[in-house]
Amino acid sequence: MSNKLSKMVKKINRAPKKMRPWLLTKLFCSQVKYANTTGIRILSIASNRVEIELANKKKVQNHIGGVHAVAAALMVESATGIAFGVNLQDSKLPLLKSMKIDFNRRMQGALTAVATISDEQIEQLQHNEKGDMLINVVVTDESNENPIECFMNWAWISKKR
Repeated sequence: MSNKLSKMVKKINRAPKKMRPWLLTKLFCSQVKYANTTGIRILSIASNRVEIELANKKKVQNHIGGVHAVAAALMVESATGIAFGVNLQDSKLPLLKSMKIDFNRRMQGALTAVATISDEQIEQLQHNEKGDMLINVVVTDESNENPIECFMNWAWISKKR
């Protein structure tokens, strides 16, 4: 599958390894302006896997010094949206249908989200006119635990011409 986003990502992935996170983050934040407000850092993008990091800096902290729930939600939405978006035809419109986040324990330090999409899901995106699917994502904190459990349901429809 090749769409505008995946073509740009392929070009960036040919850059020196140290430059890729900065370039991927700039690319994403140039299109999704609000994502830039939290300081997320896109570590890698592949057709079936996206990894994003969010440092626990003062601007995203809650009242107890951890990453604020909304900042964590933005990171997860971004990771799953990119995994979904790099596989979606340009003629389709991506829509976040629903999100559910369970906060199981206090988040400690920086967070990392890894979103994955299966070959079957990629096949659906390439061949179905519309639909929806849960995009898998795992969030870990600096203790290597999973403080939150997330369910992101993404949908797609044809763009109006």
